[in-house]
This record gives sequence, C-alpha cells and structure tokens, in this order.
Amino acid sequence: MSSISKITVIIPSLNPDEKLKKTVQGLMDAGFTDIVIINDGSKTECEQNFPSPEEYPCCTVINHWINRGKGAGLKTAFAYVKKTRPEALGVVTVDGDGQHRPEDVLSCAMRMLGENKIILGARNFNLPGIPARSVFGNKMTAFVFKYLCGIRITDTQTGLRAIPIEFLDILMAVKGDRFEYETNMLLALKDNGIPFAENSIETVYIEENKTSHFNPLKDSFMIYKQIFGYAFSSLSATAIDLALFTLFSFLFLSKFSETAEAKFICTACCTAAARIISSLYNYFVNSRLVFAKKTGAKHTMLKYYVLVILIMLISGASVGGITILLPNGTKEIVITLIKAAVDTVLFILSFTLQREWVFGGKKKK
Repeated sequence: MSSISKITVIIPSLNPDEKLKKTVQGLMDAGFTDIVIINDGSKTECEQNFPSPEEYPCCTVINHWINRGKGAGLKTAFAYVKKTRPEALGVVTVDGDGQHRPEDVLSCAMRMLGENKIILGARNFNLPGIPARSVFGNKMTAFVFKYLCGIRITDTQTGLRAIPIEFLDILMAVKGDRFEYETNMLLALKDNGIPFAENSIETVYIEENKTSHFNPLKDSFMIYKQIFGYAFSSLSATAIDLALFTLFSFLFLSKFSETAEAKFICTACCTAAARIISSLYNYFVNSRLVFAKKTGAKHTMLKYYVLVILIMLISGASVGGITILLPNGTKEIVITLIKAAVDTVLFILSFTLQREWVFGGKKKK
C-alpha cells in the first residue's frame, strides 16, 4: 500500500455546484484513493452534485441533516477517520469549489509525510486580480496573528491543510463549529506546540469567490472575537489601572508635591497601588478565561507577579522621572496622559511575556 493511499482527503461542503465532482476527479487523477465529503445540511436540489458511490467508489459522503458549520464538518470527518482508518497517516482538508489544485494538495500531503508537521497551503495575496475583501481580510488577520498572538502565518484563511494523524485528537477538542474553527485551529498549533509550516500554492479565485459561504460580518466577528480574547484582559486591566491611578493622584498628589523627591515618591506609590489592584483582576481573568487550559495557579502566579513587579518598577520609574521635569501645579490629567503613553509601550512587552512565558507553557504531544 503506497503512502498516498493512507492519506484521507476531507472536503466539507454546503450547497455545492458541479465543481465538487470536478474537484473529486482531479484528486483521484492525482493519486488519492480515499476521499471523505461532509454534506453539511445542503439543499435538496444540490444533492445531485455530491459524488455517488457507484460513480466514485473512493468517496464516502457523510450527511449532516442540518447545517452545523464548516468546523463541525471537519470535526465529524476527523472523528470518522480516527475510527475507521486505523492505517491512516494523516488527512488533507480541501475546499470543494476548485480553488485548490490537485497538484498543490498532493504537494502538501507529501511534505506532511516527509516532515511530520502540519502543512498549510499558502496563497500569495500580493498578486493582481485577487478580490479586495480577501486581500484585506487575510492581511488584517495575519497582522493580528503576528503581533497579538505571536504566530507568523501568511495565509490565515487557507482551507488546504495537511495534518498528521497524531494531531487529530487535539484539533477535535478545539472550540468552534463554523469558520472561526479554522482560526482557532491555528491558535491551537501554538498553544499545543504542534509544528507547522507553509507550502506555497497557486492562488485561484473562481468568479471572485462568489461560491464561498463566508459571511464577512458574522464570521469575521466570530474569528476576531476569539483572537482579541487574548488581548481583552490586558486592555481592561489597563483601563482599571489608569482609572485608579487618576483617583489616587487626585486624592494624594497635591498634598505631597512640596519637593521633587516627594512628588516622585507619591507618583510611584500611586502607580504601585493602582497596579497591584489591576494586576489581581488581570491575573484572574487570564487564568480563568483566557489561558484556562494551560498550567496551574501556583506555577503561573509566581511568574505573573515577577512580571508585574518588573513592569510596575519600569512604569513607576519612568512616569516618576518624567513628573520631576514638570512644573509644580501641573494638572493630574497631564500626568495621567504621560502614564498612558508609557504604559502603551509597556503593554506590548507585558502582553508578549504573559503569552510566551507566564501562561505559554507548551503541552507535551
């Protein structure tokens, strides 16, 4: 049995047209012998476009009687492969609208077998003729992945993904049933220490991607809701920190500003008090909601407060040092704006260290 025969191609499909059978035929011509298609609650009039077992004996069609979403379809297929394909080496997910060339699917599958890592088919969005919404959506998501999530992926919306069989259990546990699942899957790669690489593929858009079931508003909201969950707790803690600092400065700074040294100490104390309270909030939101799946409280709290103290000292010293240079009688709001500017810079450092060091312990595969 050849290695390619031990790879299952998975095609989630909703209301397909004639391109689905052409996609299947192209995959068969490329050498694939096991294709699983998920009929995700398609309309009755579209059922004729699904390959029949008589015409395409290499195909298995699994029906969702109601539309459950692309993510749910992928999970159904993953579970089916795990249960019925004990010799399988991996799977390749493919869109059924002809946007993935059979030779690119084969290239990703063979590279997966050679490197034993997830291979993502990556399109070039700098080429002319690509729909504007696809260019904007992908570049925006790639930017967020890189700078908020610490994951460098050039094509975050690719449906062509070759996955070794050993990672399916982890991916089946990833949250999401619709298009957000594919984004959550990419986040899970980093969280679980799963190796991955990108493989260049041809960029194909048929009729400007009109057959896509991606809803730009609804599905983008679901995708970015998950991504910005990583940043929400830090941003809200920053707002609490600034509010408390403003309150403490209003209550105490005017009473302790006779000398530059007194002003420095008072400002540093206001910074420390605000940071202690906001950090408690930030830690519990992070540990319970954002990074709940990772390491335990004892392990994370110690590292978290080492980071908090470091950032607090840098923030206090920076704001206090700048305050010394200001004339007496400077309004508290000015000092608050200075602190906001300092903490904006420190936010990136703090967030990165929380993601990578405090809560970023990778799971063992």
